[in-house]
Amino acid sequence: MISYPHFAFAFLKKWSATGCLLGLLLILPGYRPSSVKPTATRRADVIIYGGTSAAVTAAVQVKKMGKSVIIVSPDKHLGGLSSGGLGFTDTGNKEVIGGLSREFYQRLYQHYQMDNSWQWQKRSEYGNKGQGTPALDGTSRTMWIFEPHAAEQVFEDFVRENKLTVYRDEWLDRSAQGVQKRAGAIKSFRTLSGTVYEGSMFIDATYEGDLMAAAGVNYHVGREANSVYNETHNGVQVGVFQHGHYFKKEVSPYKVAGDAKSGLLPEVSADEPGVNGTGDHKIQAYCFRMCLSNHPENRIPFPKPEGYDPSRYELLARVFATGWRETFNKFDPIPNRKTDTNNHGPFSTDYIGKNYDYPEATYQRRKQIIRDHELYQKGLMYFLQNDPKVPTDVHEAMQQWGLPKDEFKDNGGWSHQLYIREARRMRGEFVMKEADALGKTVVPNPVGMGSYALDAHNSQRFVKKDGFVQNEGDIGVHPDKPYSIAYGSIVPKENECKNLLVPVCVSSTHIAYGSIRMEPVFMILGQSAATAAVLAIEKKTSVQKVPYAQLKAVLLKDGQRLTL
Repeated sequence: MISYPHFAFAFLKKWSATGCLLGLLLILPGYRPSSVKPTATRRADVIIYGGTSAAVTAAVQVKKMGKSVIIVSPDKHLGGLSSGGLGFTDTGNKEVIGGLSREFYQRLYQHYQMDNSWQWQKRSEYGNKGQGTPALDGTSRTMWIFEPHAAEQVFEDFVRENKLTVYRDEWLDRSAQGVQKRAGAIKSFRTLSGTVYEGSMFIDATYEGDLMAAAGVNYHVGREANSVYNETHNGVQVGVFQHGHYFKKEVSPYKVAGDAKSGLLPEVSADEPGVNGTGDHKIQAYCFRMCLSNHPENRIPFPKPEGYDPSRYELLARVFATGWRETFNKFDPIPNRKTDTNNHGPFSTDYIGKNYDYPEATYQRRKQIIRDHELYQKGLMYFLQNDPKVPTDVHEAMQQWGLPKDEFKDNGGWSHQLYIREARRMRGEFVMKEADALGKTVVPNPVGMGSYALDAHNSQRFVKKDGFVQNEGDIGVHPDKPYSIAYGSIVPKENECKNLLVPVCVSSTHIAYGSIRMEPVFMILGQSAATAAVLAIEKKTSVQKVPYAQLKAVLLKDGQRLTL
């Protein structure tokens, strides 16, 4: 049950006299007065909820297979993180990326073959650095590193060329009346605008898994104990440091260094971290993947953000005081003198511990969490550029950077997509586990592949028993080889829902999801989910009973890579 503060209803009551009551009610998350009738009913063979990269590839695949499809996107911009700042692609082994996912990167290659795509930098000046592969790969004619607007244009091209029907800024009604089921299958769902969407098959392609949850499908939030699935790197991981995102030297977490009575600095938790290997409700940190520019004509300086408080960043000042100088290690270059800037070090863009309630939160609360992340990161940038506690060399180098004028133009150069690294994870027909994602097993009925490291960011920042601060949860374990992803991990149990596929919030443990959660994989699984949805319609069966031999044949014909 969703509750709303008394002031909200007082505000609504005041506005009702002007005839605005209904509109305001509709924006309250999950609220749906029973007296409001649907404004429209829209039907298609397959209804896709979400605006992510997986949503677009799924829709393209449905259309290519001759069925009707509607994308119902809460987002105005399509592509999720792929068009939201994550341009330095986490490829892993690029040979396992096939189908429409590979086509996406091939289209970006074609984009960067055009001279007019290089406005702020000559092609010859671009360093061509990628993650284990050249950015511009002439052999496979793929471009793995790209600007946000270029990626968004590819998704829009997919929509235009395939004549896809997309309804944007449409938010699922998450109340008890939002999803209608009949005989164990979704019949329709309603959005906050009052529109009803009916289909034979449904795909939840959101980062949050809202449709999955509203449909009554079982899921998990947080880290499982290692004992649940016989894993090693799940659960609490105090003292496990596999990247450089921890305090390498002693730093006091107290307002007066060394004086516990003075109280904790901001961004440090007073809670105990927990016993290693045990499960908890905590999830890995979120951040915005910032696209920055150092071209003077394409740079927006960072202003002092709303509510800026330099004390929030005192921990970073103390890290600098230890001699740490890795500020710019994850300013990864993308074309035209821009970056995909990611978290790096013990205190960086990851807003550790401030997202625990996001997966289940109301839309109103999520909006607040997203805004808090934005203000935290903008404050961090302002601190690095202006605060006297920042070393001069860092201070001067940081002043060369700003937000790009030619990206996210409707949002002041700031990304429209928070990096939801992990939210709900389905508990489906098959659960992908640590051993599966390390390439140590043979999973049943593969529908795609992954290869990236099991990569989880920090989940908490706490005070050690010796009185110094430390982070916990950052894991990076490389698989023995690329691995297959089971069909059962994108479908619920049949007794929970017969006509839903979930290619993003897949059935996986926390640590296995650390590898699966990469954008190329989401596009792969989106295409595979759509293929299964169409076959289920044609066979007049549930998604759980789609004949795998036929599914495999279509996937291979369409360029998907299922096994080594």
